[in-house]
Amino acid sequence: MIGSLLSIFIFPGFLFLMVFGLSAEFIDRKLYARLQNRVGPPWFQPVADLIKLFSKEDIIPEEANPAMFKAMPILALTATITSFFYIPTWRNEALYHFNGDLIIVLYLLTLPTLSYFLGGWYSTSLFSKIGAVRTLTQLFAYEVPLLMSILAPALLADTWSLTEMAVFYSAHPWYWLFNILGFFVALITLLGKLEKVPFDIPEAETEIVAGTFTEYSGRLLGLFRLSMDIELIVGASLLAAVYMPFGLAISPIFAFILFLIKVLSIVAMVSVLRTVFARLRIDQMVNFCWRYLAPFSFLQILIILALKGFLVR
Repeated sequence: MIGSLLSIFIFPGFLFLMVFGLSAEFIDRKLYARLQNRVGPPWFQPVADLIKLFSKEDIIPEEANPAMFKAMPILALTATITSFFYIPTWRNEALYHFNGDLIIVLYLLTLPTLSYFLGGWYSTSLFSKIGAVRTLTQLFAYEVPLLMSILAPALLADTWSLTEMAVFYSAHPWYWLFNILGFFVALITLLGKLEKVPFDIPEAETEIVAGTFTEYSGRLLGLFRLSMDIELIVGASLLAAVYMPFGLAISPIFAFILFLIKVLSIVAMVSVLRTVFARLRIDQMVNFCWRYLAPFSFLQILIILALKGFLVR
C-alpha cells in the first residue's frame, strides 16, 4: 500500500512528472527562443511562473458554472498523470498494465482536451467559448490520424498492451524501422494535442486573447498549465514507448538515462516544428489532418499488414 502511494505521488508519479514537465517546458522554451535568435528564459522561469500563479487569487466569473469551472483543471491534471502509469518507460513493463491498456492511455489523454473544452464553455466568456469550440474541432481532426498511426505498431506486435508491445519490439529490435512513417504522423498530431504552433488555434493570443483559458487565473490556471507540461512528457513517453522501444532490457540506470534522452529528443523535435511553421486557421488544420495525416497513417497500416503477411508466409 505504501509502495503504491509512493509510486503515485513521488516516483514515477506526480512529483517526478511535475519536475520533469517543468524541465521540459524550459528546454522547449529555451530551444524555441534560440531558434528565433532570442535569449530565452532562465532555467527557473517555469517554476517561477507556477509559483506566481499558485500565489494569486482564483477569480470566477459571475455567470460561470463554479463547479465545472473548478473541476476541469483537476480533471485534466489527474487524467494526464494517470495515463503515465500504463506506459513502459525505462523497463519492459509499465507500473500498471493489462491487455488493452493502449486504449485506456489514448482515452485518458483525450480527457484533458475535453476538460479544456468544458472549462472554456462553462466560463461563458465569448473568447473562451470560441477557444472551446476550436479545441473540440481540433480533437476531431487529429484524433483519428493519431489513433491510426499508433494502431500500426500494435498490429505488428499483435497486442493492445503497451507492455507487450515493448516486449515484442525488444525481441525484434529492427521492426521499429517499419513504423517510421507512423512516428512522424504521431509527432505532428502530438502538436495538435498539446495545442502548440502551428496548432495553437484554441488559444491564439493575437486573435482571441487566451482562448479557452481567458477567464482562468491563479491556482486553476496553474493547474491547467501544469497539466499541459505533464501532457508533453506523457505524449513524448507514449511515442518513445511505441516507436523507440529499444534499450529497455539494459540495466535500470542506463535504461532510465536512455528514456530521458528519448523523451527530450521528442521535445526538441516539437520545438523545431513549432519554430518552422506559422499558425494555421482552424479550417486549414482540419483539412491538413484529414487530407494528409489520415492517408499517411492508413498507408502505415497497409505497410504493417503487408509485413505481417510476408512474415506469416
